[in-house]
Amino acid sequence: MHYERVRFFLPRTTPVVKYLIITNAGIFLFGLLFPLHWSTLLGLTPANFWRGCIWQPVTYMFLHGGIFHLLFNMFVLWMFGTTLESTWGPRRFLTFYFVCGIGAGLLNAVVTPGSPVPTVGSSGAVYGLLMAFGILFPNQLIYIWGIFPVRAKYFVIGIGLIELLAATSTAQSGIAHFAHLGGMLFGLVYMKWDDLRRFVSGRRNEKRRTRHLKVVGDREREKEKLQEEIDELLDKIRRDGIHSLTAQDHERMREAAKRIEELDGKDP
Repeated sequence: MHYERVRFFLPRTTPVVKYLIITNAGIFLFGLLFPLHWSTLLGLTPANFWRGCIWQPVTYMFLHGGIFHLLFNMFVLWMFGTTLESTWGPRRFLTFYFVCGIGAGLLNAVVTPGSPVPTVGSSGAVYGLLMAFGILFPNQLIYIWGIFPVRAKYFVIGIGLIELLAATSTAQSGIAHFAHLGGMLFGLVYMKWDDLRRFVSGRRNEKRRTRHLKVVGDREREKEKLQEEIDELLDKIRRDGIHSLTAQDHERMREAAKRIEELDGKDP
């Protein structure tokens, strides 16, 4: 498939994207109608997660801190997710979405294990979608603020660098930048998993070949040394006769010949 030819401007909403938007919007409205401490229970609070609230890396993705937070994430989900779902199909797209979202939450919990501040929002999953889009459609133009055209690959690199700088900054912005980075990281690993597996397999095979060559080389050197020892004794026989060999010489020759036979019979 020629990914670059996929239409991106005003894409038609696909099923999974549509239901994710409806679900997120519905939960947001439910929270407005019943304003309980949902973020404490369902948001990802690292300190609580490590105490046993293992559902939070999933549920936090469906809560949002405000209407603009929700609108931004849903807009990005629609804009990029529709193209990805059309390319992959619903099942793979949904799997990718949750891998990125859950991975983002887990990274945030690992980096800030004692934090009592809950993280909410689907931003981690959405940043994973950005990563996937940049990999599949690297030369697709993205218009920043609807004006400035930037190729997707450069846009994703820029977003990643901004998040990395923000995450390592000492300033407290109240934004879970490590979750954003986590979404991009898990998205990258998911997209490049086959390449990583082939790379690891290749490295393993290369190490196996190196060990094999070393074993063969060591074996050949040992055989050469033993053959030289036998040749010296044979030269002594030709020069002085068989009776010139001592009992020790006979034993050395038998042991050398036996060892050479063993080496030839081994499978490297």
